[in-house]
Formats: sequence, structure tokens, C-alpha cells
Amino acid sequence: MSLPSQEQIAAALKSVPLFKGLEDRQFQRLAQHTVPRRGEPGEVIFTEGDECRGLYVVFSGALKIFKQSAEGREQVLTVERAGGVVAELPVFDGGPYPASCQSTEPSVLLFISKQDFRRSCQEDPELALKVLASVGGRLRRLVMLIEELSFLTVRNRLAALLLEIAHTGSKGSLPGVPVRVPLNLTQQEIAARIGTVRELVSRNLGRLQEEGIIRLEGHTLFIQDLERLEQEALAAR
Repeated sequence: MSLPSQEQIAAALKSVPLFKGLEDRQFQRLAQHTVPRRGEPGEVIFTEGDECRGLYVVFSGALKIFKQSAEGREQVLTVERAGGVVAELPVFDGGPYPASCQSTEPSVLLFISKQDFRRSCQEDPELALKVLASVGGRLRRLVMLIEELSFLTVRNRLAALLLEIAHTGSKGSLPGVPVRVPLNLTQQEIAARIGTVRELVSRNLGRLQEEGIIRLEGHTLFIQDLERLEQEALAAR
């Protein structure tokens, strides 16, 4: 996987919602100070508590943002793909990275230092407002995550995640035909996403299959009864 050129970096930055509206000169300056790097599957990009040196834009691939307990239990906060921005908050608040970040697949990342990003915000206050909007969106998602962990059962949360995977990976299906999507998460990764343990994920996947709601074949998920899966996801709301 080759690293992007300056032209490709500038084009990628223009496609990032956070940077929408910047002038060409600002894109060019950001691109000149952007350092591309590879992220290998499983590679930790930064760890919670590390000094924040800057933010990352996902050029390709995916980054997982997560918290980990002292016992090693993991809770995934979000997964960012192409166009996503990671760590824009600590760039401003002066604190360390509040969570850990790991590449989940072969990725290319664009690093922008804290100093360069702050300078861009000083030149364009509108960018600073967009950062606030981005942080606000993250806060809303975290509130929803807290709500799900507090009020939904493991089965409900699992159903909601399977629906999210279906909506993201499905290319559409005909009425009466099972929705077919790739399932690239292990049961341990699913457990981390929904705040539980692998054994409960395995048990609930088995029950959903026994009831004819889903079918698993290797790394492929077939949703055989989309309406019932939707009901399961909404059952405790």
C-alpha cells in the first residue's frame, strides 16, 4: 500500500466534513504539514494517557477508538473510516488522549500536528466552530452508548449492532430474500462493541439463529427476518 502524494492528501482533506469551507491556500498549507503513515492491523496508534501531539484523518482503512479497564476488558467507543477524524478534542483542551486508538485493518492515516491545526483554526474561526460541532456529535453518541449499556439487554444491543452492520455493508436485497453482509468482527470484537463478554455474544448469536432471525456462514451474516431483528433492537426502548 503506497502512501498518498501531496495532491492526494489535499484532495482527501477537502472531502473531510470537518474541513469543509476552508480556502485552497489553507488546504495546501495543511497538506504540506500533513504526515502520511501506514497503520497495520492490530497496531496501536496511541494509548489512553499519552501526550496529545496531534490528530489523525483516516485516508483509508479503519481506526477503533476504545477504553480498556485494568482487568483488560475493552469497550469500543467508535470506529472511524475514510474521512473520519480522530483526537480533535485533546488538540484543544491540552490534555492527553482520553482513549486508545488501534488500526483494525490495513490503513493509511494523515497526521496533523497540534500546532498546525491550532494555527488553521486561528486563521479560520469557522473551523473551530466545526470542531465544536464534531465534539458535540461525539458527545451525543457517547450519551446514546451510556443509555444502551444502562437500559438495553445484551440481546437488544447485539441486534442493534447487527442492524448497523447490515445497513453499512448491504447493497440492498429483494423482498423475501435474506440480507447478506460480510461479518468481519470476531465474537470478542463484537463483545467489546456492545459492552459485554464473548460468551454472552456466542450464546445470543446462537439463540438468534435457532429462532430463524439470522444465519451465520463463516464470515457472512444472513439476516433472514429483518423485521424481528429490528423489533429486538427496539425492544427495551
